[in-house]
Amino acid sequence: MSRFSPHILQVLPALGTGGIEQGTVEMAEAIIAAGGRALVAGAMGPLVPKLLAIGAHHIDLPLGQKSPFAIRRNAKALIQLIRDQRVDLVHARSRAPAWAAWHATRHTDTPFVTTWHGVHKAGFPGKKRYNSVLARGARVIAISTYIATRLRDEYHVGDDRLRLIPRGADMNRFDPSLVNGARIQALAEKWQVPPGTPVVMLPGRLTRWKGQLLLLKAMVHLQTVLPDPWLCVLVGPADPKDRYVQEIDAMATRLGLRERLRFAGRCQDMPAAYALADVVAVPSLRPEPFGRVVIEAQAMGRPVIVSAQGGAMETVIPYRTGLLIPPDDETALADGLYQLLTLPEGARSLLAETARHHIAETYTTRQMQSATLAVYDELLGGCLSDRFLEFVS
Repeated sequence: MSRFSPHILQVLPALGTGGIEQGTVEMAEAIIAAGGRALVAGAMGPLVPKLLAIGAHHIDLPLGQKSPFAIRRNAKALIQLIRDQRVDLVHARSRAPAWAAWHATRHTDTPFVTTWHGVHKAGFPGKKRYNSVLARGARVIAISTYIATRLRDEYHVGDDRLRLIPRGADMNRFDPSLVNGARIQALAEKWQVPPGTPVVMLPGRLTRWKGQLLLLKAMVHLQTVLPDPWLCVLVGPADPKDRYVQEIDAMATRLGLRERLRFAGRCQDMPAAYALADVVAVPSLRPEPFGRVVIEAQAMGRPVIVSAQGGAMETVIPYRTGLLIPPDDETALADGLYQLLTLPEGARSLLAETARHHIAETYTTRQMQSATLAVYDELLGGCLSDRFLEFVS
């Protein structure tokens, strides 16, 4: 092993566009900046070109396959990869890839790190054991206090192995001063948002537990106290053939809200999307493991309204950067939306300044990268974190 240029392999199901995938690319950037070699194994996906562009190496493996036979086959492939590429440490971020990596690292005596990204319930026989691989690392990274508590209480991960490293927002990308009017106007025209119309935005996958139907119910209450023009924009892939999308559309029509609702679909310019929003709502019906959109919105100086549960609530300073509301409470959601939509301009400006400062101090990509490199240093005896901070300073 080279102490000065370690080879770090991250494994995940595929290079898609979610939080796990984005975090993988961010860590590959940090590894390279610190003088290491970054390898990522997983199926092809939209982020592969970006990964290659930063100088990382991608190995196309079907690590998302969950059958015992596939995991055994993938473990053999990873054993060969670890040997051929002289891998010094393996970092797993999802359960099926982690099982293959766990077997491979035991066989090759390679340090094994895991990050627990999801909620991962254990409601039926065998599920807890399947989840447990993410608690088997020499170091186990929790992305929120909520997840850290679960790891301690349910999977008995001691403080000798457990490390709390929240996700981070890229403060250079999510910077309101860098988002010009043309970018905002382009989205407003695309989404048919008339000039000056207040926007309530819910970014995230269109799936029931994200709370889109709850938001519609709250909108019924909201329009009785705020009849002026305002719109709700759902940002996320919205296939018209999807049953849940059809259910949202039908409920909006039934409740007389269809003219106030926009299905934005996938958005490639989220900084401009947040800049267009007056309030960002995250009314999730079950706990979020972290809630990346909550910190991104605050980094953009936007007030947030968030269900008071899980990791997402940890990132909000109540009444200073946004509001926390009881989960699954349409009345509380409507009341909170009214409060935030009717904020005086001075209060809105103060909230924006406070929110951005809060994220810059606590939840940045750079902090996440440095802390994760420090975990690698614990196991490899290196100085990746120090070298990374020298590079970015």
